[in-house]
Amino acid sequence: MAPADHSMSRRKFLGVAGAAALTPALAKGAGLRGFRPDASGGRLSLWNGSWPVPQTNTLSSQLISKFKYRNYTANYDVLTGNIYEVVEAALAAKKGPAVAGGYAYMAFQYANQGQVLPADSVVAALKASGDMADYVSASEFSNLKVPGFGYVAVPWGVDTRVLWYNETLLQKAGASVPTDWPSYLAACKALKKIGVYGYVTAAATSNAAYGTHTLAYWMLNNGGGMFDEHGNVDCLYSRNVEAVEFLLELVQGGYVDPGSIGYTDTDVYTELKSGRVGMTLANPTIPEETGTDPSTGPFKVMSPIAGPHGDKATLQYLKNFMMFKNTPSAAASEALLLYWTKLFGGKNSLFVRGNTGAVPIRKSVVNSPAVQSNPQLVKIINEWVPIAKEESARCPYLFAGLATVDNGTSMLNCIQTILEGSTTATAALSALQKGIAGYGASYKGV
Repeated sequence: MAPADHSMSRRKFLGVAGAAALTPALAKGAGLRGFRPDASGGRLSLWNGSWPVPQTNTLSSQLISKFKYRNYTANYDVLTGNIYEVVEAALAAKKGPAVAGGYAYMAFQYANQGQVLPADSVVAALKASGDMADYVSASEFSNLKVPGFGYVAVPWGVDTRVLWYNETLLQKAGASVPTDWPSYLAACKALKKIGVYGYVTAAATSNAAYGTHTLAYWMLNNGGGMFDEHGNVDCLYSRNVEAVEFLLELVQGGYVDPGSIGYTDTDVYTELKSGRVGMTLANPTIPEETGTDPSTGPFKVMSPIAGPHGDKATLQYLKNFMMFKNTPSAAASEALLLYWTKLFGGKNSLFVRGNTGAVPIRKSVVNSPAVQSNPQLVKIINEWVPIAKEESARCPYLFAGLATVDNGTSMLNCIQTILEGSTTATAALSALQKGIAGYGASYKGV
């Protein structure tokens, strides 16, 4: 489902130096409110998606094995498959984790189900330690705060969708880098003349998310979105209709790789590497996924393009870790989440020694050599993150229904129908409207 899943092949980082230095203070629960000695002890589990580089999974496990709070230790468990389904089944059996990463909106739905332990004490600890001042924007936390509940999770990065192009192929085709929808179409036409598709995505029924991202991106980039300002489902909004009409124009013109309807996300990387496709919408790590250099390789990040009405926007997911109430010790869970948050995304973390596939949200990480030496990532941070929106747009807040809608059956069916090219924008969006009608902001997920 949601692209917040780190099991997707987008997460690459190396290095553990400096991480162990965090352990002593955290072992005493430093900075956390409400900590109490707990003589019982036990073992906590932190669940996370599988990283594509086996060494990264190993390093994560080693770091968690060093955690200690009072008489509690922890282990790191790698999840495969659909993280939402795995976690939900475990929670139902009361065998879930103490802390887990997951899809971007999971925490909101689980909070409404009464499963989530509020992260307010961890946020307070980050403020007390001065770590909060290192975050790029306070919105990364405010977006995870629910009135009457508190913080449903703690953020660690953002997963931003951006437009990529193959510089070599565009130059060969004599095409300019697109700046708006008409020039995007013009580039597709130029690429077609040299036997190259202008666009590729992934809309297989499993292991694919780029197809539904494509659907959301073009709507958002036209000032649209599946929900209105109050969180009501509004798929037939005129800006959404315009966006789908543009997608249909790309498909019917023969500019979209026809295999897209059955491709997985990994297939997108293969098609890009092959030189059969010149442009795509994807995650921040296309050079890494294609085995090319972000500085000298052919794959470059476009500047955000303008929609027909001058809008510039993209799709973005707020990456986070949540805690669950069914835990041997709430205090120990808080200590574990704080420990992992500092190791995973902090100024002395693994994050500064590589690229997790998400975009960092801490100033010290953004300014680190690992990030600043990657011109594509720097461009994403400077140009794309400031205009990015969640799938709740045009609504200004997040809600539980997004966990069901994002990359769900209705969105997938909609983009597959569009990629077939035999529908109309109104028909495709009417079906989407019907499929997600019950999952607006009023949906509680219980």
